[in-house]
Amino acid sequence: MTQLTQGYSISSLVEEDEEALSFKVHRSAYRSEEVFRAEISRIWGHTWLYLGHETEIPKPGDFRTRTLGGRPLIFCRDSSGEIQVFFNACTHRGTILCRHSEGNTKFFQCFYHAWAFSNSGDLAALPGDDAYADSAAFREAMKLRSVPRIQSHEGFVFIAFDPDVPDLMTHLGRAAHYMSLTASIGPAGMETLPGVQLYAVKGNWKLAVENAMDGYHFAPTHNTFVGYLRETGFAVTDDDQYAYDLGDGHGLLILTGHNGRIGMVWEPRFGEAEKERIVAKRQEMEDRLGPERAAEVADASRILYVFPNLLLFDLEALTIRQLEPVAPGRTDVRAWQFVEVDEPADVRALRIKTMVSFVGPGGLATPDDIEAYEAVQRGIEATADSADPRYDWSDMSRGMANEKKGNQGRSIDEGAMRSFWRHWASVLGED
Repeated sequence: MTQLTQGYSISSLVEEDEEALSFKVHRSAYRSEEVFRAEISRIWGHTWLYLGHETEIPKPGDFRTRTLGGRPLIFCRDSSGEIQVFFNACTHRGTILCRHSEGNTKFFQCFYHAWAFSNSGDLAALPGDDAYADSAAFREAMKLRSVPRIQSHEGFVFIAFDPDVPDLMTHLGRAAHYMSLTASIGPAGMETLPGVQLYAVKGNWKLAVENAMDGYHFAPTHNTFVGYLRETGFAVTDDDQYAYDLGDGHGLLILTGHNGRIGMVWEPRFGEAEKERIVAKRQEMEDRLGPERAAEVADASRILYVFPNLLLFDLEALTIRQLEPVAPGRTDVRAWQFVEVDEPADVRALRIKTMVSFVGPGGLATPDDIEAYEAVQRGIEATADSADPRYDWSDMSRGMANEKKGNQGRSIDEGAMRSFWRHWASVLGED
């Protein structure tokens, strides 16, 4: 059993009392180095992780480098067009092989001893290969190391460091359906825009999950944005907005009154031209997808969380976010914009303008959210070693009485967070 400094085991950090309608999380879950190491080992080391989208590397030779679970990786498309994911380490002595964040190449060359590898992983150049007894066998043994598992759904590429994880669709479960809804928006498909937004947050990665699954904070935290929308004539409401437990830690918020959506739901700031386009876009989707599925795609905004590191914000614009835990109190966030292939230039410009106004790192929402969960982290650090141990718990009981009656959980309740924490506790369990 992993004992923490305050005497708690990892499995005792989540306490739920169904009779008392109480749910709380011990704050060491956010600040403990022991908990963090257990998460990297048992979660990041043994489940599917979102790596990136296929459209980030559209051409043979394209590559991106990024880190998942502290492990540097090369995400590339080889010269034959196949997607490859390698550990970004030279097989000779472990040197980081590719030191660029993106590009296009047929070969990756190590700066240390000049070993070079093809983008399919073969050892292509070995200076002084006559120094090895059987260079052919040696070259084969020293190919780049691929991650054990790679699978994709709707262009979303996932990897696993554990070769024995169940297949990806089993992991995604009900979340796969909502990924497919978003992927079906464009008649010619969807793609990520070039470039990535990367920023660091001085907070635990689980606070980012909580923030995304927490509709309760929307009006008070984002009151500037809410006031702006109301001034433009868009009615903001928390009515008819719900949270869903999709199983295995995945969560979903369905939001109907927070904002409009480019191509789907009009609001005054989009302008009259977009109002007319939305009518035509809806007809196109009904013809292609059928009225029922078109309505499911178009009529409500969604925030989808796929355990443990993917957030898909299908709001006024579409944003993919990836969480990378760096330390108990530090998280790196990467974000991409997800758009329709062949979208008209004026619509693309409106989409980008709308995105940066709210969910972009400099918008009216994301800085609020970052300040909120950095403030939570500071408070969590402050209550460590409290004289009264009752002070060192965070409450997530909102909505339990409503759920006990059999009612669908609301987005402004904390049910989606509770389902995340239950799964988190079951995965970490006991040693």
